[in-house]
Amino acid sequence: MVTVVGVRFRTAGKIYYFDPEDLVIPVGANVIVETARGIELGYVVIANRDVPEEEIVAPLKKVIRIATEEDMEHHSENLKKEKEAFDICLKKIKEHNLDMKLIDVEYTFDNNKILFYFTADGRIDFRELVKDLAAIFRTRIELRQIGVRDETKMMGGIGICGRVLCCHKFLYEFQPVSIKMAKEQGLSLNPAKISGCCGRLMCCLRYEHEAYEEILARMPKKGAIVQTPEGPGTVMEIYLLKECVKVKMENENDPDLKVFNINEIEIIKDVAVQQEENEDIEDLEALKELED
Repeated sequence: MVTVVGVRFRTAGKIYYFDPEDLVIPVGANVIVETARGIELGYVVIANRDVPEEEIVAPLKKVIRIATEEDMEHHSENLKKEKEAFDICLKKIKEHNLDMKLIDVEYTFDNNKILFYFTADGRIDFRELVKDLAAIFRTRIELRQIGVRDETKMMGGIGICGRVLCCHKFLYEFQPVSIKMAKEQGLSLNPAKISGCCGRLMCCLRYEHEAYEEILARMPKKGAIVQTPEGPGTVMEIYLLKECVKVKMENENDPDLKVFNINEIEIIKDVAVQQEENEDIEDLEALKELED
């Protein structure tokens, strides 16, 4: 077992392990650590804890110190510099007529590097831009192209649910989301209704996916022939969350529809009737573009 502390550098960012050595560091404390990018300031989200060695990415870097008041003042100055650097970079992008959108600027704590995050539709030749920025700031410059989901994670916002975006608040890494998940949950396949602020499928489609898969495994398909307490019938509708099905009873004289819990029925022939796609599908290609 190895004693570590978990450190984040951004809200809802990935957690990295560091060696606290003899320091006992509480959750919420700001610390100065050495990373692959240089010396940085982060905040502790996991206090001193023993973890198995296989969970560690070697070599485990050490916590340099708990941040002092001087460190926090220096960090505040860096935040001001980042805003100035953002404006300067925007001007240079316009001067070079580059088709790119600047998203964020980040100074390392020791000011040895400035990172500029941007989005673009394709590859961008930003060599001249880097030269200009290096001449102005006289330090190492790194331009990093990110995707639209990362852009939204950095910028934040409010989702259609009225809450802060999950990716900005607590999701530290993205999981694949597919149209199949929306179909299995019986959601409208209208791109405007199942896509998030980033223009991709909403991350929350994945939250209950396993529960829907478990229920679907026990449910008959639409069109299946089933035996009910009142006789055989054909499944006409499926209510996943209620775990019920609407069955058309095979009564020649008086055919009617009745609802049964899946525990009350037995599947005789689970053959799905070929169904047309939902009426509100606007463009299948547009839906496929939402996947990431």
